[in-house]
Amino acid sequence: AGIGKCVALDLARRNARTILACRSRERGQTAVEEIRAATGNPAVLLRLVDTSSLASVRAFAQAVLREEKRLDVLVNNAGLTGLPHTITPEGLEKTFATNYLGPFLLTNLLLG
Repeated sequence: AGIGKCVALDLARRNARTILACRSRERGQTAVEEIRAATGNPAVLLRLVDTSSLASVRAFAQAVLREEKRLDVLVNNAGLTGLPHTITPEGLEKTFATNYLGPFLLTNLLLG
């Protein structure tokens, strides 16, 4: 939703192979279908990742590196705010992990 969906829509309109990295399969699949319909680009894909989980980020990055020949653009757009203080299973504060640590790790893992 929001800025991330607009960016994905623009990339798909430019005929880019576009991977939506989403926490929610249901919301992500809905966005994929809407973007495919609006652009006619069948190369819009859904991959699941939870940036509050470093294990999820690592698995996502490994899959992208294994499945994709190259990565030209990475847009880190995940974020949340206003949650009560919550600790992830990995012992990290959830907002900090989601907004900073996860995207930082993902970027570094995808640099190759």
